[in-house]
Amino acid sequence: MKVTIEVDCTPEEARRMMGLPDLTPLHDHFLTRMRETMDGQAASPELINAMFRSWAPVGDAGMDFWRQLFSSGSKPAA
Repeated sequence: MKVTIEVDCTPEEARRMMGLPDLTPLHDHFLTRMRETMDGQAASPELINAMFRSWAPVGDAGMDFWRQLFSSGSKPAA
């Protein structure tokens, strides 16, 4: 037996239905701090690395994840 359920809702409605917290204020604060930091100086890999280390200390494994994510996004598509 196969049952398919289709739910048509916005991301906000889905978040509320699943009981997930609203992280919009945290996201807005993070982006504001990133803009303030980058407005003060030219963005360099060292600056971005320092920002992530000071805002979200995730250790070496987390930094490797971010490094791989950014490097894969900068490679041309095959």
